[in-house]
Amino acid sequence: MRAKARGGPDWLAVNPPVFFSAAALLLLFVGFGVFDTETAKTVFPAVLDWVADTFGWFYLLAVASFIVFSMWLMVSPYGRVRLGGDGERPAYTRATWFSMLFSAGMGIGLLFYSVAEPIGHYVAPPYGEGRTLDAARRALPTTFFHWGLHAWAIYVVMGMAIAYFSYRRGLPLAIRSTLYPLLGQRIYGLPGHVVDIVAVFGTLFGLATSLGLGAMQINAGLTHLFGVPDTRTVQLIIIASITLAATISLVTGVDKGIRRLSELNMILALILLVFVFVVGPRVAILNGFVDGLGRYLADFAGRTFRLDPLAGTDWYKNNTIFYWGWWIAWAPFVGMFIARISRGRTIREFVLGVTLVPTLVTFVWLTVFGQTALTLEVVDKAGIADAVQANVSTAIFVMLQELPLANISCMVAVVLVAVFFVTSSDSASFVVDMLTSGGIPDPPIWQRVFWAVSEGLVAAVLLVASGKSGLTALQAAVVTIGAPFALIMVAMMVALVLGLRSEGAAGASRTPPPREH
Repeated sequence: MRAKARGGPDWLAVNPPVFFSAAALLLLFVGFGVFDTETAKTVFPAVLDWVADTFGWFYLLAVASFIVFSMWLMVSPYGRVRLGGDGERPAYTRATWFSMLFSAGMGIGLLFYSVAEPIGHYVAPPYGEGRTLDAARRALPTTFFHWGLHAWAIYVVMGMAIAYFSYRRGLPLAIRSTLYPLLGQRIYGLPGHVVDIVAVFGTLFGLATSLGLGAMQINAGLTHLFGVPDTRTVQLIIIASITLAATISLVTGVDKGIRRLSELNMILALILLVFVFVVGPRVAILNGFVDGLGRYLADFAGRTFRLDPLAGTDWYKNNTIFYWGWWIAWAPFVGMFIARISRGRTIREFVLGVTLVPTLVTFVWLTVFGQTALTLEVVDKAGIADAVQANVSTAIFVMLQELPLANISCMVAVVLVAVFFVTSSDSASFVVDMLTSGGIPDPPIWQRVFWAVSEGLVAAVLLVASGKSGLTALQAAVVTIGAPFALIMVAMMVALVLGLRSEGAAGASRTPPPREH
């Protein structure tokens, strides 16, 4: 595909059907949320309920298949296949690669929910009474389940398919390319356009939700530290500031801005992690990690397929099904970014790196913060649960207030949220730009700026239009997008197997270069 629109100037490096359709859908969605807010408050939660009630079983089966498929590829002879030329080597060191994986995949979410989710499961468990010792024991492994192998297996399938067909078979760095064995040249027509448009739409609104959550958390931290008012005006200023920083980072590109911010993320996160472990209940944290990991592994299969239909599926709809839909909707963004930074890795190394390492780091993080909060709440009666119930954005700061050097640790947490905020924003903008330009690895700077600013505007408009309910509506839209994308990802697995089988028969054969449009 050419680096510019047909008949357009050199600086217009877009795939017109994807670029302009995505922009139009963006405006329509925002307009609906702004000008018919009351209807939006009713419609989007209802859509979320319908999708979860109707397709919850499919979400669970699809995510289970992603785990099985990823593990099979890792141990199969295909694990030796390199995502690139046979002699190609990775562009980034493993340390830099891991930091970029972690930052793009779950940065803001882990900061927002590392205390809030374990405490939430303690207060309202899937079964049994809340605020009991039994609920406390099950809170951490339940959180592990939502943030562990299942989530990263989704990213593995998406990222590996993109990387394989782009770097190994010479197709554009685009999600449509993953379906080449099934669609052939039709990936350059309407079916391919639809796939990329849905991916852009899901990425934009998924990021806008995170921007809103991140702004509320930063605002909550500033309120704790300096008494800054917790208002929408302050949150809009935060969004504008972070969007500006993300745009500057984005303009400098992956090798400079995004890579350096990712490395800064890991340094700050490590400092905060070590601090909480040292001053927190160390023995309880270590015991919690071992106990939580054991319970997670012991009930891995049971949780994977559990819906409990006779008792009612509300808890699973609002937790497990929501998370699966959320990760699937985010898969185009995270998968594309992981593919962008993983050229030269073997399939085996890719699966190991993208599943086991981030999962273990995630579990350590959740244990240090989650088990500390649970211990302070259950043993010391610190009142964290009541504070989190009142305002979930304050969760991590309320917990840190119970530890020494609270003001310093809260300040580090605010800075860390902001840096993760910037990293997620510029990473997503880069991916959206590649999708709308037809897979060009380095699109023009103005397009990067356009999408970065658009994401900030979407978050700001929805925050003003309907506050928290607007974010809830966005989450509903993202989960709804996750349903058709789950089907696309199942097709990706089939296409990837077909591609690998043809390679086994023909050596290091390559798909002919795609035709120009």
